[in-house]
Amino acid sequence: MELMYQSTRSEGTKVTASQAILKGLAGDGGLFVPESIPALDISLETVSKMSYKETAYEVMKLFFTDFTEEELKDCIGKAYDDKFDTKEIAPLAEKAGVYYLELFHGATIAFKDMALSILPHLLVTSAKKNNIKNEIVILTATSGDTGKAALAGFADVKGTKIIVFYPKNGVSRIQERQMVTQKGSNTHVIGITGNFDDAQSGVKAMFNNKELAQVMESKGYQFSSANSINIGRLVPQVVYYVYSYAKLLADGAVKEGEPVNFVVPTGNFGNILAAYYAKNMGIPVGKLICASNENKVLFDFFKTGTYDKNREFILTSSPSMDILVSSNLERLVFKIAGEDAKATADMMDALSNNGKYVITDSMKEQLKDFESGWAGENQTFAEIRRVYNETGYVMDTHTAVASAVYHDYKERTGDNTVTVIASTASPYKFGTSVMGAIDSKYKDMDDFLLIDELSKVSKTNIPKAVEEIRQAPVLHTTVCETQDMQKSVEKILGI
Repeated sequence: MELMYQSTRSEGTKVTASQAILKGLAGDGGLFVPESIPALDISLETVSKMSYKETAYEVMKLFFTDFTEEELKDCIGKAYDDKFDTKEIAPLAEKAGVYYLELFHGATIAFKDMALSILPHLLVTSAKKNNIKNEIVILTATSGDTGKAALAGFADVKGTKIIVFYPKNGVSRIQERQMVTQKGSNTHVIGITGNFDDAQSGVKAMFNNKELAQVMESKGYQFSSANSINIGRLVPQVVYYVYSYAKLLADGAVKEGEPVNFVVPTGNFGNILAAYYAKNMGIPVGKLICASNENKVLFDFFKTGTYDKNREFILTSSPSMDILVSSNLERLVFKIAGEDAKATADMMDALSNNGKYVITDSMKEQLKDFESGWAGENQTFAEIRRVYNETGYVMDTHTAVASAVYHDYKERTGDNTVTVIASTASPYKFGTSVMGAIDSKYKDMDDFLLIDELSKVSKTNIPKAVEEIRQAPVLHTTVCETQDMQKSVEKILGI
């Protein structure tokens, strides 16, 4: 039976999976969600004997029901190939009784690769299925990692262009260098003078601009999104939570049916929402622990039931979490509002107009699956140092936030459930912060000079993604004011 998708903000026409992937954002500004979350239709014991690709097919076939088996397996095969530097794709590293799910073994050494390796193939297949003749323009805002992963995924993919906006002074030097050295005749990278939320708001405004859409249509273009708001980004992320549970089962770390906690460093809420979807598919998940940095808007939401973005925006050493508007939370709000599209739309309007909204007590009651915590900069650095000193394992700043929040949670609750921490980026991406945390003697060294030191300290090979950008020429130098984002897009497209 075909699974259809609906907007979180209206009772409008339902669309197929391929149509939802193509559109990215619903016409009313809402996000596409499946009519229901399908249950996994094979046993976890069976999944425990499967490869990552095989697991991906078993999960995605339930969500993307208008794709044929051949189409879906082709997309999966092209995505999870030798661009990953480990056969497991998403290995589990056990350190001092905690499991780190390493999601950074792809081409751009961050977890976004897990979904952005497959999204271009899903999009191109979706365009063919729907007889789309227009060139697809991927329009994306990034807080650091999505941009490079999307650029790498879409570079020179026929029938597409990709335009990435990032906060000029809000990403690490390695992150920026990865983006501005990106090759590909269809790739465009633009720094903005604002922060990530400004970039994201500008992108959403263009998606919702009907006049712009008409002009683009007349010129043979249409927008789609590579941000985590695209359902084609979210569903592939569900896979690695299913896979990691199955691996724990295969290794005898848990018995079938025994719950596992997941701790996820969280900014735009997509990664932890994928874990929530996995739980709703039937994966035995105990607590979903939402870890925030000093931009703790999500922590406050889970504690109070009020989402309030009216606060200082803080630049931290974990920039992918420097977000005050967590777009994917809308999907969870829709679910706990009883799939009431009007109530969801009203709350999103309140967020847009007043910077905040409040959920009802009955909605708050449905958040029992979630715990939340936050870690400041000093705590983050202390956690990197503690884990390294105790185990020799080196983690990046985002993973350290999650690790610190988990240890606080465990101390507070005494919960000894087997726990997996989503390790969302390679420490090589944040060398200055990571090495400075391990030893203050490294604090004033340049990111690129620290790479060799980090390799020695962590006893790991320098990732190809980092080696490649050391000497790569800068190909993208455009910077614009936030209010000029649309003008920049129009210039690129010649409209």
